[in-house]
Amino acid sequence: MRGSLLRAALAFAFLAVLLAAAPLAAQAGQVTGRVVDAATGRPVAAARVAVQGLQRAANAGVDGRYTITGLPAGTHSLSVTALGYASKTVTGVQVREGGTATQDISLSAATLLLESVTVTAQAERGSVTQALDEQRTAVGVVNALGAEQIARSPDSDAAQAIRRVSGVTVQEGRYVVVRGLSERYTTAALNGARIPSPEPERRVVPLDLFPAGLLQTVSTTKTFTPDMAGDFSGALVNIRTREYPAEPVFSISSTLGYNPDVAGQTLALPPLGRVDYTAFGSGRGLPAEVARHGDFQQGGTIGSDQYNAMVNSFRNVWLPEQQTGGMNGSLSMSLGGTRPVLGRDLGYVGSFSYSRDYEVLADHRRAQVLLSDESTGEVRETDRFTGDVSRVGVLWGGVLNLSASLGENHRLSFNNTYNRSSESEARADSGSIELTGLDLIVNRLRLVERSVRSNQLRGEHGVGRGSLEWTVTSSGVTRAEPDRSEWVLDTSNGTRRWYAISNEAAVRTFGDLAENSMEGGADYHLPLGGERHRLSFGGMFRTTDRDAQNTSYSISALGLPEDATSLTPAEIFDGRFSGEDDRYFLVVPLGVGGSYAAEDRLAAGYGMLELGVTDRIRVIGGARVERSEVTVTSDPTFGATDVANPGYTDVLPALAVNVDLTDRQKVRFSASQTLARPEYRELSAIAYRDVIGEELVRGNGGLRRTLIQNYDARWEWYPAGDEVVSVGVFAKQFDGPIERIYLPTSGSRIVSFANAESAFNYGLELELRKSLSMLGTVGESFSVITNATFVRSDVKVVGEDADRPMVGQSPYVINAGLAWAPSSGRSSATIFYNLFGRRITSAGAGVLPDVYEQPRGVLDFSLRHGWSDRFSFKVDAENLLDADYEFTQGGVVRESYRTGRSISFGVSWRR
Repeated sequence: MRGSLLRAALAFAFLAVLLAAAPLAAQAGQVTGRVVDAATGRPVAAARVAVQGLQRAANAGVDGRYTITGLPAGTHSLSVTALGYASKTVTGVQVREGGTATQDISLSAATLLLESVTVTAQAERGSVTQALDEQRTAVGVVNALGAEQIARSPDSDAAQAIRRVSGVTVQEGRYVVVRGLSERYTTAALNGARIPSPEPERRVVPLDLFPAGLLQTVSTTKTFTPDMAGDFSGALVNIRTREYPAEPVFSISSTLGYNPDVAGQTLALPPLGRVDYTAFGSGRGLPAEVARHGDFQQGGTIGSDQYNAMVNSFRNVWLPEQQTGGMNGSLSMSLGGTRPVLGRDLGYVGSFSYSRDYEVLADHRRAQVLLSDESTGEVRETDRFTGDVSRVGVLWGGVLNLSASLGENHRLSFNNTYNRSSESEARADSGSIELTGLDLIVNRLRLVERSVRSNQLRGEHGVGRGSLEWTVTSSGVTRAEPDRSEWVLDTSNGTRRWYAISNEAAVRTFGDLAENSMEGGADYHLPLGGERHRLSFGGMFRTTDRDAQNTSYSISALGLPEDATSLTPAEIFDGRFSGEDDRYFLVVPLGVGGSYAAEDRLAAGYGMLELGVTDRIRVIGGARVERSEVTVTSDPTFGATDVANPGYTDVLPALAVNVDLTDRQKVRFSASQTLARPEYRELSAIAYRDVIGEELVRGNGGLRRTLIQNYDARWEWYPAGDEVVSVGVFAKQFDGPIERIYLPTSGSRIVSFANAESAFNYGLELELRKSLSMLGTVGESFSVITNATFVRSDVKVVGEDADRPMVGQSPYVINAGLAWAPSSGRSSATIFYNLFGRRITSAGAGVLPDVYEQPRGVLDFSLRHGWSDRFSFKVDAENLLDADYEFTQGGVVRESYRTGRSISFGVSWRR
């Protein structure tokens, strides 16, 4: 793997030098862009774009793209014609010597009089603003963020950027929640293809894996159409990586960040080697001496010499190190352009980014609850632990996308993405366990590494009167927890001694997950009766395989001399007590953990008809059929193999009506049925636990998929190309929603998953993105970016009289921002505020109360300024309020902490 990454990096560097050093082809300039349908946003293939006064013209390809070369410097006018559309003239297109002007053009359906339209280039650019244009012309309810908006924000990855979208919040800094629903109802795609999740316990993809510098757009689709995956229920987040620019561009940028709670402070940090900053944990993994014993129940009795050999084989690192916290930093570079290759234009873009961040969970507190009154469900606090948690995170990734036109009716694209992250964590919590009456200090070192890979080949072809689109995508994810350690000290008698008699006082855990997916799909679109009607049909097949392992080993020493237990673990395990004649140590696998394998096969087909009932009314209807077969085979550390094998065939209809009230106002109505399937880990009988005193989590092989009926209505008004005002209402009816629940037990606290009987949620969405030009000259530079979502949900649980909100459901989500961007274009500033209402993170079964995450406001500020056409700098201030994260259960604070404020400075250079 490392060798292939090195070769890929060298190849990218060679390509960068070769293309950046290549001279410009000529002093003549060119104009390029896309021709799209003003109503639908679809490309207008074969549109004729001509330069007035010159013998220069080009036809748009199957994707609507056109390029006209050999233009002298100056101001030109473009004439655009296409069958079935009113002709348009775009004036004032500025082409500089040897440069490239980008001019996208929208065409409206022809009226009976076939009137021609003339607009200026500046007005035309404003009418096809990329992100809002995608939102305006979509079949359903879509919210989109473009690269320009992302660049103006302080957001460093896709998870942070998407917080600005209406109805969106982010849990734990990486998991997206839309319209207040649990993250299980959100799916993620990369360039239109499903991204596997690297999380063993969650279906959702952590979007912090995608650096902001690699993003072209992030769109959130909230309504279902038959050409989408059926398990889209709350939203589909599609991340599109950067597209190639029209002219050669090379840019490099760097940032340096400061958090006063971290930088320069003495912290208990995880010990890291140099290789850890590459997100590859060198020298870690299950020792061969331990692995060869399997479940320790084969091959007869294990002798003391073998136990000693196993103890000596573990990596002798157990405790955090007192270190000085550092500053956060990042570096990114991009290269892109278009080059003639074999007589065809080859578009290319390559990007790479790297960042390292320090984080602290200051004033960290965690506790459990016990029922104090079973008749009322009243609880009290127990097992409280306090202490700081420190983390060092690394994130790097790269994109290499290529695209070539093979004539007017054919285009091929090859998109490649690889991202990798690591999170090293150290914690030292002190507290007491009520059951044993002991005061303890729990030390934990944890490293989690994740990766996401996607390789996609995409084709677009004009076939007959229609167009064919196909994709073949190979993707894979990994998640490794190569060597987690827990070391527990007993401080009950005023001393600090290893709690050597416990089987949870010295634990090493090894986890590994690998998932690979192959997906192929094709869509054919056939115009009927001109461009007013369109028939679409297609299908897809996806095969996914996952292997996951998680095993824990306990080290105890019943006869170890008492004075030895006061030594550090590095001294206890340095070999002095594991010699040839020593018989102190015992190594046993813990009952929690094991391995599971998942095989997932999904086949789908759909048909969809778009009817232009009138010039202003479009009706979209159809259905999708999906056959899903999943097999999850679980092998616990102890016990029999368990197999869960759910399979379903589902018919998922959808109907939408879009009405253009005016050229700038639209009303949408939609109704559909979708579903949500349980995650592989939720079907697995494997149980696991994080650390002593925390919950045990166990899957449920009897889970069934959830069926969901969706209803949406929305009014949209687009006063200008970069403005929108919208009001929407929505409702969802759930049959068998899957909920994360606490099981009432007298021993270990167990979290599991269960189907509730039903659920219903409904809500209101408001969005405003508007210039303040009505306030006069000063207001022309300012705009407001505000959206709010208000939701109500009720879950009906079998055997319970009272209803409650759904797990993960926030009653409200508010995003508010003020942006400043003067006409000079050199500077911009934004201030953002995000707030969500309290939401259930785990539901309590029986009389146990639910666990709530309390409301938390986030305030961020960002400033950009360009010194020149090439140099710019930025200042970002994040989490200015530094509000506490707080989780409560029946009045007891289960967990709370804060992360501190941060400020970063960055510079960029562009050629």
